[in-house]
Amino acid sequence: MLVYAGMNPRMPLADVAGYAERVERLGFDGLHVAEMIHDPFTASALALGATTSLRVRTAVALAFVRSPMATALAAWDLAHLSQGRFDLGLGSQVRANIEGRYGMAFDRPVGRMADHVGAIRVCFSSFESGEPPNFAGAFHPITRLQPDFTPEPLGAVRPPEVWLGAVGDQMVTFAGRMADGLITHPTNSHPVDLAHRLLPSLETGAAATDRAVPPVVVSPMIMTGADSEAIEAARPGVRRRMAFLYSTPAYRPTLDLLGLGHLGDRLLELTRQDRWDDLATVLDDPTIDRLVVTAPWPDLAAVVAERFADLAGGVVLRPPENPDDDAGFAPVVAALGSR
Repeated sequence: MLVYAGMNPRMPLADVAGYAERVERLGFDGLHVAEMIHDPFTASALALGATTSLRVRTAVALAFVRSPMATALAAWDLAHLSQGRFDLGLGSQVRANIEGRYGMAFDRPVGRMADHVGAIRVCFSSFESGEPPNFAGAFHPITRLQPDFTPEPLGAVRPPEVWLGAVGDQMVTFAGRMADGLITHPTNSHPVDLAHRLLPSLETGAAATDRAVPPVVVSPMIMTGADSEAIEAARPGVRRRMAFLYSTPAYRPTLDLLGLGHLGDRLLELTRQDRWDDLATVLDDPTIDRLVVTAPWPDLAAVVAERFADLAGGVVLRPPENPDDDAGFAPVVAALGSR
């Protein structure tokens, strides 16, 4: 399996280069950069500039808050900077964030995403060929690119792949139709959801366009550490994080598949009452153990492989908070990479 490192979205930008160097030393194949606190392209540039072999992927940059041309230019620059080590991962986010936090439109998200990805690929073609773009999309008609604004072609450098982060059935099916790969969300990385919902939808999309099923990288929530005490110390933070995520209606398909939909109802009710501190009380320990990958470092590679090796080609892990623990964690990355 390919092994990608996750990154704390609140990491100061001044620490990103050092973190990327550390991830590369640990043997990770790549680094996933989320869009939550920092601009993901700025963080990706810092990571790429500090490394020589690490692949860096936005996971995910928000598509609907930028024009396709602006996104394409940023991705092209990063591909050039890194000599082909950058992948563009895009996601839609949920309506409340796009409209309320960014002030942008969210109507018809699957059609809008299809338009966005199509426009970006047309921009890439124009950058390489020097010919003006001719994309007559319903949301993003792009037909103008004067020579003074056209970047240099990449030539032999690999252009950015376009991956998609998706949760809902229709968006996953679209990823099967057009994306170079699918990145799962922590709430839809459970093997039951992958096997019974996501992969069939991805295969349906690929079949509709007569193409190979794109690769999948799973992003499960993982509770791990050097020993059982470290795992238990991590449990409260994992409980808070999972309760927050599953309070979003769009993220509840796994709960429904596992017969836990009533928990999603309760979490949503608490958010509507503005009782954010009470969310964690809804998920008890047995529920957390059903939803979260739990194993100490010596067993983690085997547990991850057992759950995901037949369902995905890659997995996202986060290295220990303390770099002094890297020697104990490095065998996990090596073991997964050899499978």
